[in-house]
Amino acid sequence: MNKKYIREKKNTYDIVKNHRVMAKVSNLDDAIFVRDLLIENNWNLDNFPHIIQNDDDYLVLAVIDDKLHLLAKYRSKPDDETIKKLIKKYRRNPNNSKYGLNIMNYFDTFIIKKQIFGEEIIFGYYDNLKDAEFVRNFLLDNQWNVNKFSEVMFDDETNTYKVISVIDDAVYVLDSFDLKEEINIDKVHEEFLAKISKHKYGLGTYHHLDLLTDRIEELELKFGVKTKDENWSFKNLNNSSSALNEIIFNMTPFQKAIYDVIFSKTTLDEIEHALVRYKTKNFREKIVKNLNELIELKLVVQIGDETYKKTNF
Repeated sequence: MNKKYIREKKNTYDIVKNHRVMAKVSNLDDAIFVRDLLIENNWNLDNFPHIIQNDDDYLVLAVIDDKLHLLAKYRSKPDDETIKKLIKKYRRNPNNSKYGLNIMNYFDTFIIKKQIFGEEIIFGYYDNLKDAEFVRNFLLDNQWNVNKFSEVMFDDETNTYKVISVIDDAVYVLDSFDLKEEINIDKVHEEFLAKISKHKYGLGTYHHLDLLTDRIEELELKFGVKTKDENWSFKNLNNSSSALNEIIFNMTPFQKAIYDVIFSKTTLDEIEHALVRYKTKNFREKIVKNLNELIELKLVVQIGDETYKKTNF
């Protein structure tokens, strides 16, 4: 088998001409086919066709970063929209890594980072991968300019509308909605501020909001709303000797974990599902025991058969 110009690497085959890598391909047969295409085209990558038919397959090719890449194979000819999506997907994750370019996971917080002029810049913190991917994808498509974001944006990967706020050049996803008509901006801002306050006072855990806990008043001015929550009043919580803080700080870790996943109406099944990472023998009984302790502390009330909510302390 003629392997001229082909260099085998750990997970790919490079096609090399005059010490320049012209193409990267994942298996040898495809590498030979692409190598022959390059020779036929006099090694010219300009205006290379996106689709080439090889026997019964349609190969999708793209020149990215001055190299020819084989992105996919199809039995039927793909349309232009499919090709665009493949190219976008490759640009976002050329190494087929877990999260793609510029996203890392640190203790369940997804962080977008990029080196710019030798300095590592953080563009945002997120509690779920979909939000991080949306922001990263938009930044990749817009030369990492955070000023290109709008307040409400459509995510065509998840078919949702996201409410965005840029705070000190970091991009925050405040909430997501299936329909644009569902969005009440003032309510979104109030709920976002409430999450920051809950995290600050130990009433909830939102590590992606760590940097905002001392900026609540400033953000109230920015958004033009006051912090509101259906269960808690934050007005007196600045006093570290308050009864609530004393109770919160003296919770056991498992009590705190249960407390964090209870909202206005939460069933025992939902609590168990949310805490599955803690699962041990007699897990449900352990949850019920700790729920009863939280009820005694007047932090939680049972409102139905195996249904609970936080109290208005």
